[in-house]
Amino acid sequence: MGLKFSSFSRRGPDNVTEELVDVLLDARPYEFKALFVIVHAGLRARNAASGGEEMLRLRAYEKLQDLVQQGRVKKAGKSYRGIPKALRAFSEDLKALRKHGRSFSGKPNEVRKAAPARAKKAESFHTAKKIA
Repeated sequence: MGLKFSSFSRRGPDNVTEELVDVLLDARPYEFKALFVIVHAGLRARNAASGGEEMLRLRAYEKLQDLVQQGRVKKAGKSYRGIPKALRAFSEDLKALRKHGRSFSGKPNEVRKAAPARAKKAESFHTAKKIA
């Protein structure tokens, strides 16, 4: 499964998403309140809970809704149940992304390699202009 992130976000996976995925992997249904208590406890154990509890609650709810929209979590009434196969694949993607960082296309390296060539061309142009 490919990674899907919001179009406006340039950051990699965050701790809230990772903790949500870890909790929902057991495929038990959770109401949001109980789910948040477990996620918050896990984040505090990792010393990753920052920004205040209410802000963290909003971020966790938003991440949970993103997982529902992506089809990795099923919502039935007020309870949420993870889809183990989809969450395992997503969890592996998150771990790989955290380990290796976000991969970029080859363009940045090509631009860096091409820049000296352009500088030489510009230098030869100015030299030729001074001679003439």
